[in-house]
Amino acid sequence: MSVDIRIGIANSPRELSFESAQTSNDVEKIVAEALDGKATFLKLADDKGKIYIVPTASLSYVEVGSEESRRIGFVA
Repeated sequence: MSVDIRIGIANSPRELSFESAQTSNDVEKIVAEALDGKATFLKLADDKGKIYIVPTASLSYVEVGSEESRRIGFVA
């Protein structure tokens, strides 16, 4: 299973978009802990092992998609 994540960054026209092997609940918990005022950055990993570190002061939004299994084969 994987979950789609999109992160908007202040003063930037682009957003970070990636898939993570973490569950949507895990991602929500990590984001909430980063935004509680104590952390200075948000750190998430994608399903290929890349790590994304974004300063919490620069976060505009974090969008967490629903969890779904990867589709294999052709769709009719």
